[in-house]
Amino acid sequence: MSKITPVLMAGGSGTRLWPVSRKSFPKQFAPLIGEETLFQASAKRLSGAGYTDPIVMTNADFRFIVAEQLDQIGIAPGAIAIEPSGRNTAPAVLAAALMVAAEDPDRLLLVAPSDHVIPDAKAFAAAVEAGAKPALEGRIVTFGIAPDRPETGYGYLELAGQGEGPQPLARFVEKPDAARAAQMLDQGNFLWNAGIFLFSARAMIEAFRAHAPEYLDLVQAALDQARTDIGFLRLARDPWDKLPDNSIDYAVMEKADNLTVVRFSGRWSDLGGWDAVWREELGRHPSDEGVVADQNSTAIDCNDVLLRSDSDDLQVVGIGLRDVMVVATGDAVLVADKSRAQDVRQAVTALKKKNRKQAVAFPRDHRPWGWFETLALADRFQVKRIVVKPGAALSLQSHVHRSEHWIVVSGTARVTVDETVTLVTENQSIYVPLGAVHRMENPGKVPMVLIEVQTGSYLGEDDIIRYEDVYARDSKD
Repeated sequence: MSKITPVLMAGGSGTRLWPVSRKSFPKQFAPLIGEETLFQASAKRLSGAGYTDPIVMTNADFRFIVAEQLDQIGIAPGAIAIEPSGRNTAPAVLAAALMVAAEDPDRLLLVAPSDHVIPDAKAFAAAVEAGAKPALEGRIVTFGIAPDRPETGYGYLELAGQGEGPQPLARFVEKPDAARAAQMLDQGNFLWNAGIFLFSARAMIEAFRAHAPEYLDLVQAALDQARTDIGFLRLARDPWDKLPDNSIDYAVMEKADNLTVVRFSGRWSDLGGWDAVWREELGRHPSDEGVVADQNSTAIDCNDVLLRSDSDDLQVVGIGLRDVMVVATGDAVLVADKSRAQDVRQAVTALKKKNRKQAVAFPRDHRPWGWFETLALADRFQVKRIVVKPGAALSLQSHVHRSEHWIVVSGTARVTVDETVTLVTENQSIYVPLGAVHRMENPGKVPMVLIEVQTGSYLGEDDIIRYEDVYARDSKD
């Protein structure tokens, strides 16, 4: 059997895990369980002798995060495809199938979300191996999780047969109410729908041709007109934006008659809420009291609680709590009953209505050259901490409404201001006047840290004119 091409879906926002997961930096890129991010763990799980380099489907905001996190774990991407706009999973799956079909239409693709937790990689590999034979025969294989509780937060797969081997799919079942979920658990022939699929490129293209032909020409045009952008594949916007916004389940899977289900009985979670994080952490570190508390949290006389703080400077202490979740970041704190985990997304909606930046953005803003965070912000001034990676450079730019003062804290900065280039070392500073064309670079081998003080009438991130950028960004990117 030829190698399988993994397709990692990495474009979601994960609002149910707010405040750690936000639009600007969603849950798949955060280390929610263990030291690695969910995306990194997924990429490692789908790597090795039986796999090609992965295809990653993402958007422009996350492309550098994807590349950096893959580089950190030593995995080279086969392609990082940038979707011009969110069109759900159907166009992304078809795009990956067409990309692979151009080389080998009979090669298998394994499409998986990049934010799931599957601790037993060997057991999952065995499930994939079990699904390979029907996939090579032209079946579309989906993986169902053996349920251990009457869960109402997942869709289900109803099996047409019994046994442990691959089974025909009878039908998809929408998220049930509690009574129906308990009934399905007792019946034994219902599995959770994990949203993981194995198929040949040819089989998926034929499935679209039969059940959703309106996608084919537009996705092919988006690929034909795609352009390479410093290692990324930017799909063409015009045809992509005309595509229907639909999931692969609704567009194809629920209409296809050649689906096979492989049962996976190992531990699995889509981390669809903080209750799932609590459950997963208890599986890794059992507690008689049901307490999950990280190094920045302390539980006193608590039962069945999750206490978490992502900041060393913010200690969370719970006293006498029952069935409560407390999750703190540097700029927001969530306190909720554990039974309301699925309602956390309402917090994001409420904060958006109040125009609060915490709804979508973090204080720390990740960029391809490093990151920055705001330390102070008031009328006509802002103070930032900026960290620039070794060898990295900000764009050659100017501002219409603000001037900047840069003080180097550690490392060395090479600073261009109009025609003058200056090396600025620790405890030295430099002034960038309003309107000056300027650039900051780190020529050293260690991260460079500086404090930036902005002054002016407008301090928004969109006050920027780029003249030259090694990362091929424009003013809106």
